[in-house]
Amino acid sequence: MEAEQIISLNDLKIRYQEGVVLSDVNFTMYRGEFVYLIGKSGAGKTSLLRTLYADSKFYAGSAVVCGYNLATIKRSQIPMLRRKIGIVFQNFRLLTDRNVYDNLAFVLRATGWKKRKEIDERIMQTLESVGVADKAYFQTYKLSEGERQRVGIARALVNTPDLIVADEPTGNLDPITSSEIMQLLTEINRESGVSMLISTHDFMMIDKFPARVVVCEKGTLVDPQAEEA
Repeated sequence: MEAEQIISLNDLKIRYQEGVVLSDVNFTMYRGEFVYLIGKSGAGKTSLLRTLYADSKFYAGSAVVCGYNLATIKRSQIPMLRRKIGIVFQNFRLLTDRNVYDNLAFVLRATGWKKRKEIDERIMQTLESVGVADKAYFQTYKLSEGERQRVGIARALVNTPDLIVADEPTGNLDPITSSEIMQLLTEINRESGVSMLISTHDFMMIDKFPARVVVCEKGTLVDPQAEEA
């Protein structure tokens, strides 16, 4: 049985305000894969990730992500796409006026969860899985940076997505905490089967937790694995 494609990009061209960022992008990622996205600052990594969750439009080519054709997706369908994609940010982007529990509850309620018991069970289960269940009722600003990123990962996981997209998830963390976060992401991938696309500059983490690598360079996306094949 052929593996299910989570991301399929063909001859994609991405523009930003300054002009074309990436062109001739061809990339396929399968369910359960763990892939690193690397490249210099300004090479287009964030633009590519934003395109995947329909936060940025592309100029030409085709893109299918988690079963949605991004060329024809309707505005009303974008929330449904984003239920299938968990997003982890470098600077966490937690709601600082709410505690940890309410950060996750906000996501669930925004995506249609209504029953308090089900919401409570899902939140506590998710916080437990990332090791911060004991911080459920802490205000986010009282957490360490590593704890905040664990909460950010929990927020990305809480809707049981098919794909997690992480943009420099260890960029603000010290080496020891970075290693803990990457260990957590690899364990989640292995145990739950959720696909992971991780943008990073941290080559030490790639060496420590090896996986497939694709590279944004010279205005396109290079897949060394595909070139070797």
